[in-house]
Amino acid sequence: MPKLAAIVAHLDQHLRHAEVKDFSGAWNGLQIENSGDIRKIGAAVDASNATIQAAVDKGIQLLLVHHGLFWSGVQPVVGPTRRRLKAALDGDLAVYSSHLPLDLHPTLGNNALLCRALGFKKREPFFHEKGQFLGFKTKLALTRDELSRRLEKALGKKPHLSPGGPAKTAHIGVVTGGAGAEVGLAAAEGVDTFITGEGPQHSYIAAEELGVNLFYGGHYATETFGVKALAAYVSKRFHLPWEFIDHPTGL
Repeated sequence: MPKLAAIVAHLDQHLRHAEVKDFSGAWNGLQIENSGDIRKIGAAVDASNATIQAAVDKGIQLLLVHHGLFWSGVQPVVGPTRRRLKAALDGDLAVYSSHLPLDLHPTLGNNALLCRALGFKKREPFFHEKGQFLGFKTKLALTRDELSRRLEKALGKKPHLSPGGPAKTAHIGVVTGGAGAEVGLAAAEGVDTFITGEGPQHSYIAAEELGVNLFYGGHYATETFGVKALAAYVSKRFHLPWEFIDHPTGL
């Protein structure tokens, strides 16, 4: 039976948690430990009360997530925070989180896998942030309608579009999650079409004025790829069953 410590040590190294810069509240790595034995692993986009309780109910001992528990920094252990921690501790559930390291990973990352799902065979680093490239871009001529159809097939939902760019794409950039507010950075790096998860109201207008097609695929939908791939990777390496806990937000 694999031990939690062995899995954590391997993942910390494989995902380069010590090297990849992230937001201060991300706390990449092990966030809650259990008693040590792992018989089944789970994957979820968010470490919420719903996903933690579902993991416990499904007999999972290690939950791999993209959005962890501690975004607000030090906080009182009351209300929802207490309920999440209590459910995990009572259920002997370990929680392991990987945010930007999982976004930019070349084989397990959200961006690489979304590009693959969209059929982008040739890609190069894109979207330089925090001293590193988070996403990918590709040179590809597609109509906006064809790209929208590919996105819908990959994500299981129709994307929203700010059609500020050309009717046929030439340079497409991909950054999953909530990168819509940075459409200016995407434009400055030479893309005419930018695919992300979500963005604020003003990002729609900014895309129009910058001459960029901005596709909003959904924050949740664009970030299911990485945790599934990570769980499958751990499953194969450590000979453990795994299950995806789907708790979509629609956003």
